[in-house]
Amino acid sequence: MKAARLYGPGDLRVEDVATPGAPDAGWVKLRVDAAGICGSDLHNFRTGQWISRSPSTAGHEVTGTVTAIGAGVDSVAVGDRVVADSRFWCGDCGQCHAGRRHLCASLGFVGEICDGGFAEQAVLPARLLHIIDAGLDERVAAMAEPLAVALHAVRRLPKTAGSVLVVGCGPIGGLAALLLSRTFAGTVLVADRNQSRCARVARVTGATIVDLNRDAIAAATANAPLLAAIEATGSVAALNQLLGVLDPGGTIAMVGIFHDRLDIDPNTLVEREIGLLGCHAFADELPEAVRMLGELGEPLLALIDQEIGLDEIPAAYQRLLAGQSDGLKTIIRMRQPVEQS
Repeated sequence: MKAARLYGPGDLRVEDVATPGAPDAGWVKLRVDAAGICGSDLHNFRTGQWISRSPSTAGHEVTGTVTAIGAGVDSVAVGDRVVADSRFWCGDCGQCHAGRRHLCASLGFVGEICDGGFAEQAVLPARLLHIIDAGLDERVAAMAEPLAVALHAVRRLPKTAGSVLVVGCGPIGGLAALLLSRTFAGTVLVADRNQSRCARVARVTGATIVDLNRDAIAAATANAPLLAAIEATGSVAALNQLLGVLDPGGTIAMVGIFHDRLDIDPNTLVEREIGLLGCHAFADELPEAVRMLGELGEPLLALIDQEIGLDEIPAAYQRLLAGQSDGLKTIIRMRQPVEQS
């Protein structure tokens, strides 16, 4: 079968590999139906930060159909359609026992600790799989995991009136804007230097586009102070700009993956009572994200950038790293749809 495997920084190869055999006890074999390319996939390709085994089949935003189950598996059955939890936790540390698996002392991810979903078939622990509706579009299903990440970031923000700003209209920022547009009573603002992508998010979510500068933010929030924001770019420069426009008492949920170090005067945080909240993956939001997929199907499809096959993954990585996209998510479909004549 074909798989996209990461050998090292900048070295991703689509190649033929052995088809998985029968799954071990507690594991499940899937026919992969679709998978999404994540910003963390690109970060790992660029930096090699999370390469713990080489080569490893990438891809942790996975949906598929169960084709075989190992001994002791009773949570799914052959024929079930599922999405995968991306987190590979130990289950033994204090954080896991406290229910905070996303903060596991030895946390890894699908596509790193074990082979992921950029392949025609995958074998995953049964504990990671969530059953989905049999009729759900596989492109929508593949967005369950990033939707859970966005939902976690949104929930980390304090409940506040006024305005909320999402900086960065990539997958997580755009999905956060979608969730906020349906749950936040105040004004939802979005900012991104990729104007076409920002425009798509605004069109789908109803959010208001703003420039990330003091005058523009002041005009947009004249009657609704900016007390909450989500930083989804991973850009230190963007975060510094955001700190400059957030109203005193505001909170920033940081979900972007950064490449540089932050140099700020901590007195800025003290004197203006600014809160910075880290948002890592998700806690217990994936089941709720799965339940939301049906009602969010139409806007999720409208946010897809491109649909590609396995062979096109390396080129897609280069395109996405160059910022050449006007949508949020590139979806890999293993079975291309048949065009109607």
